[in-house]
Amino acid sequence: MHQRFSSFKYHGLIPLTESYLEKVKALLQAHGKPEKEVYLDLENSAPIAPDVLEAMLPYFTDLAYGNPTLTHKPGWEAYEVLMSARDEMANLLGAKSYEINFTPGESEANNLALIGYAIANKKRGKRIVVSEIEHLSIINAISLLESAGFEVAKAPVDDQGFVKLGELQNLINRETVLLSVGVVNHEIGTVQPIKEICKLAKDLNPQIAVHTDASDAVGKLSISLENLGADLVTVSSYKLLGPRGIGALCVREGLEVSRIVEGQLGTQRLWPGVENVPGVVGFARAIEIYVANLETYSSSLRSMRDLLLEGILNNVDETLLNGPSGTLRGADNVNISFMGCEGEALTVELSLHGVYVSSGSACTRRLLQPSYVLLAIGRGYEEAHGSILMKVNRLQTREDIEHVLDVVPKAVSRIRRIGGFGGDG
Repeated sequence: MHQRFSSFKYHGLIPLTESYLEKVKALLQAHGKPEKEVYLDLENSAPIAPDVLEAMLPYFTDLAYGNPTLTHKPGWEAYEVLMSARDEMANLLGAKSYEINFTPGESEANNLALIGYAIANKKRGKRIVVSEIEHLSIINAISLLESAGFEVAKAPVDDQGFVKLGELQNLINRETVLLSVGVVNHEIGTVQPIKEICKLAKDLNPQIAVHTDASDAVGKLSISLENLGADLVTVSSYKLLGPRGIGALCVREGLEVSRIVEGQLGTQRLWPGVENVPGVVGFARAIEIYVANLETYSSSLRSMRDLLLEGILNNVDETLLNGPSGTLRGADNVNISFMGCEGEALTVELSLHGVYVSSGSACTRRLLQPSYVLLAIGRGYEEAHGSILMKVNRLQTREDIEHVLDVVPKAVSRIRRIGGFGGDG
């Protein structure tokens, strides 16, 4: 099995003329079922936690299955559940209920924030500033705005991913309508001084709006959206082991944001269509669990993160940590470059042994391009191509991490031998 799979990956076992589905079926057959599996690819997707799924199940079949806008019993039930979950989320996040707008996910919320706000406020200014390491949904959204006549500037970061405040200051002027900087970087875990950034921006231009993607911060850092200083805040569900297909954009009272998707109006002004009631219920439950156990879970995540991080750096030669360490790093984030390893090849090798990670930037890996985040912090192409991103979660145990630490050195050694790098690595 091992040789077959390696042959498939590296030497093109399946002809390009076969359908993609046939390739996937062959890939799964060659892969087999590892004895133990540890999922560390939380940047891309995640299983729903059992305690979240339990809360959701009745709403798929028995409860609140109607359209919340319709005037009959199933519709009223759906409306009540939707509003109750929104109220609960607002209380947990330190926001007002009517400020929360549900979207199909983090990317949609980010697009709504940037494009929706920019369009609605273009008479006030057409300059937008973002950090150069924002989520790809933000980077691509500003590219669309730039093509529509907006002026875009990217604030540089240092070698650990922190925004250079002096250079950010020089980019903000009276024409700047919007600034976007994430609380915790999705790829290298850098915890930005977001309150300081918000104050800096508003001191320079009191009319500026600040957006922050807090998807990698909520439930892991003690933050209140009311006190964060930002005007628009994105939150994701699946990064909290909630359901996929649901996210939220919190819009401060009084801000004008245009819809970017049109369709049947529901209970929300900014996003049309029938609301995902089971998803909202699961989202609210996922936030509730993390916030209620914030200190315990954050401590546990940091402990597993450091066990994984230090175990790899101390036992595998020619490795490089990407991003900061300690409290300045996201509690769940490990990003390491392995010299002499191509990230995609190492991802496959680890998968054979039941360890699931992502290589380079999660959103660009299919293009086989080096991570733009790692290039921005000064990593070379070899370092960026050889990077692996891992995120731990609250359901994992020390035993899971120890399994990863047993697998990684062997996988790196094998890839390096194939590539002729430094003997056994």
